[in-house]
Amino acid sequence: MTTFHTTPARRVLCLAGSLRRDSWNRRLLQAAAAQAPATLQLDVYDALGSVPLFDEDLERDEAAGPAGVQALRAALAAADGLLIATPEYNHAMPGVLKNALDWLSRDSPVGDVLAQKPVAVLGASSGPWGTRLAQASLRQVLHACGALVMPAPTLFMANAASRFDADGMLTDLAAVQSLQDFVLAFECWMARLAPPLARPEPLAAARR
Repeated sequence: MTTFHTTPARRVLCLAGSLRRDSWNRRLLQAAAAQAPATLQLDVYDALGSVPLFDEDLERDEAAGPAGVQALRAALAAADGLLIATPEYNHAMPGVLKNALDWLSRDSPVGDVLAQKPVAVLGASSGPWGTRLAQASLRQVLHACGALVMPAPTLFMANAASRFDADGMLTDLAAVQSLQDFVLAFECWMARLAPPLARPEPLAAARR
C-alpha cells in the first residue's frame, strides 16, 4: 500500500499587544491556537516584554539589535504569517505593540521581516467597542511597514469578560465560530500570498 508524507503546516506567529499574562488578547490567541486546523501551527509569543524601547543608539551599537529584538525577529522570519491581537488604549493600539513594530520594520541581518509578510489583525476588549480604533491604527502602521494585511473578515470582540470562563477558555459559541472563520480566512490569505508549500511525495511501497 502506498503511503504519503503529511503536508507541512503553515507557521503563524501570534503576538498579543499586551504584557499582562492573563490579558483577553492573549487568551484570544490561545483559543485560536487550540482551534486551528492541522494545516496551521499557531505559536503564541510570550517574550514581548524583553523588547526594549526603540533607540537608534542601541541599533547602532548592536548591528543585530538587542537580544529581545533578535529573538522576535527570528521568530517572525521563521513564520509564514503574523497574527496580532490588540487591546485598545486611549483609542489606539498600545505603545508596547507600536514599539515592537518599530523594531521589526528596520533592516537587519535577517532582512526586513515585516515587508511582504501576510498579517491578520483582531482584538478583544472588556468594553463595548471591541478595539475598532486600535485595529485601525495598527493597520495603518502595518501598511507603512509593507506588510500584507488581510482586509476581511474582521473580528472585534467586545465585552470579553463574558466570552471566557474562569479558566480562560473561550466559551461563547458565537465567538468560537467567528474565531474559527477568521483563522480559516487567514489560512486562505497566506495561501494566496505566500510561496506554495512543498507537495507531499509518495513513499516507496514497502517490499515484502
